[in-house]
Amino acid sequence: MLKAVVAVLALVAVAAGCSSSEGEDEERLTAQRENYCTQLGAWQKARNAAATDTPESSGYDVVGAVTQDAFLAMRPLRDEPVGGGRTLAEATVAAMKNSDSEAEGRVVQYCGGVGFEALTR
Repeated sequence: MLKAVVAVLALVAVAAGCSSSEGEDEERLTAQRENYCTQLGAWQKARNAAATDTPESSGYDVVGAVTQDAFLAMRPLRDEPVGGGRTLAEATVAAMKNSDSEAEGRVVQYCGGVGFEALTR
Protein backbone atom coordinates (compact mmCIF):
# COMPACT_ATOMS: atom_id res chain seq x y z
CA MET A 1 0.00 0.00 0.00
CA LEU A 2 2.83 2.42 0.90
CA LYS A 3 4.51 1.75 -2.47
CA ALA A 4 1.28 2.64 -4.27
CA VAL A 5 0.98 5.90 -2.35
CA VAL A 6 4.60 6.82 -3.07
CA ALA A 7 4.12 6.01 -6.76
CA VAL A 8 1.00 8.16 -6.95
CA LEU A 9 2.72 11.05 -5.16
CA ALA A 10 5.69 10.79 -7.51
CA LEU A 11 3.36 10.86 -10.52
CA VAL A 12 1.52 13.89 -9.15
CA ALA A 13 4.83 15.69 -8.56
CA VAL A 14 5.95 15.01 -12.13
CA ALA A 15 2.62 16.16 -13.54
CA ALA A 16 2.70 19.31 -11.42
CA GLY A 17 6.18 20.07 -12.69
CA CYS A 18 5.02 19.77 -16.28
CA SER A 19 2.01 21.98 -15.68
CA SER A 20 4.18 24.59 -14.04
CA SER A 21 6.64 24.51 -16.91
CA GLU A 22 3.86 24.73 -19.48
CA GLY A 23 2.34 27.65 -17.60
CA GLU A 24 5.67 29.46 -17.57
CA ASP A 25 6.12 28.81 -21.28
CA GLU A 26 2.65 30.22 -21.99
CA GLU A 27 3.36 33.29 -19.85
CA ARG A 28 6.65 33.86 -21.65
CA LEU A 29 4.95 33.50 -25.05
CA THR A 30 2.23 35.95 -24.02
CA ALA A 31 4.85 38.45 -22.83
CA GLN A 32 6.78 38.08 -26.11
CA ARG A 33 3.62 38.66 -28.13
CA GLU A 34 2.68 41.69 -26.04
CA ASN A 35 6.18 43.13 -26.48
CA TYR A 36 6.05 42.57 -30.24
CA CYS A 37 2.64 44.22 -30.58
CA THR A 38 3.76 47.13 -28.41
CA GLN A 39 6.81 47.63 -30.63
CA LEU A 40 4.68 47.30 -33.78
CA GLY A 41 2.36 50.02 -32.49
CA ALA A 42 5.33 52.25 -31.63
CA TRP A 43 6.70 51.74 -35.14
CA GLN A 44 3.34 52.65 -36.69
CA LYS A 45 3.14 55.84 -34.64
CA ALA A 46 6.74 56.83 -35.44
CA ARG A 47 6.27 56.10 -39.13
CA ASN A 48 3.05 58.11 -39.28
CA ALA A 49 4.67 61.02 -37.45
CA ALA A 50 7.70 60.91 -39.74
CA ALA A 51 5.45 61.04 -42.79
CA THR A 52 4.59 64.60 -41.85
CA ASP A 53 8.23 65.54 -41.10
CA THR A 54 10.79 66.70 -43.59
CA PRO A 55 13.62 64.30 -44.51
CA GLU A 56 16.07 66.50 -42.60
CA SER A 57 14.15 66.13 -39.33
CA SER A 58 14.95 63.61 -36.65
CA GLY A 59 11.68 61.75 -37.29
CA TYR A 60 13.41 59.45 -39.71
CA ASP A 61 16.07 58.56 -37.13
CA VAL A 62 13.34 57.72 -34.63
CA VAL A 63 11.62 55.44 -37.13
CA GLY A 64 14.88 53.57 -37.69
CA ALA A 65 15.42 53.03 -33.98
CA VAL A 66 11.82 51.94 -33.42
CA THR A 67 12.03 49.59 -36.41
CA GLN A 68 15.10 47.98 -34.85
CA ASP A 69 13.21 47.49 -31.57
CA ALA A 70 10.29 45.88 -33.42
CA PHE A 71 12.63 43.49 -35.27
CA LEU A 72 14.26 42.47 -31.99
CA ALA A 73 10.85 41.87 -30.40
CA MET A 74 9.78 39.77 -33.40
CA ARG A 75 12.76 37.38 -33.30
CA PRO A 76 11.44 34.83 -30.78
CA LEU A 77 8.11 34.75 -32.65
CA ARG A 78 9.51 34.82 -36.18
CA ASP A 79 8.12 31.42 -37.25
CA GLU A 80 4.53 32.02 -36.16
CA PRO A 81 2.15 31.92 -39.14
CA VAL A 82 0.20 35.06 -40.06
CA GLY A 83 -1.69 33.75 -43.08
CA GLY A 84 -1.07 33.91 -46.78
CA GLY A 85 1.80 31.47 -46.40
CA ARG A 86 3.83 34.06 -44.50
CA THR A 87 5.52 33.91 -41.15
CA LEU A 88 5.54 36.78 -38.69
CA ALA A 89 9.15 37.51 -39.69
CA GLU A 90 8.35 37.68 -43.39
CA ALA A 91 5.32 39.88 -42.89
CA THR A 92 7.12 42.19 -40.45
CA VAL A 93 10.04 42.70 -42.82
CA ALA A 94 7.70 43.29 -45.76
CA ALA A 95 5.65 45.81 -43.79
CA MET A 96 8.56 47.73 -42.32
CA LYS A 97 11.16 47.58 -45.06
CA ASN A 98 8.96 47.44 -48.17
CA SER A 99 5.91 49.46 -47.05
CA ASP A 100 3.72 46.44 -47.85
CA SER A 101 0.26 47.40 -46.57
CA GLU A 102 -1.06 43.83 -46.92
CA ALA A 103 1.79 42.53 -44.76
CA GLU A 104 1.16 45.27 -42.23
CA GLY A 105 -2.48 44.24 -42.14
CA ARG A 106 -1.44 40.66 -41.43
CA VAL A 107 0.78 41.60 -38.48
CA VAL A 108 -1.94 43.87 -37.09
CA GLN A 109 -4.40 40.96 -37.42
CA TYR A 110 -1.86 38.74 -35.68
CA CYS A 111 -1.77 41.15 -32.74
CA GLY A 112 -5.55 41.19 -32.66
CA GLY A 113 -5.68 37.41 -32.73
CA VAL A 114 -3.36 37.11 -29.73
CA GLY A 115 -5.30 39.69 -27.72
CA PHE A 116 -3.22 42.82 -28.20
CA GLU A 117 -5.14 44.70 -30.89
CA ALA A 118 -5.27 47.83 -28.71
CA LEU A 119 -1.48 48.16 -28.97
CA THR A 120 -1.52 48.75 -32.74
CA ARG A 121 -3.11 51.51 -34.76
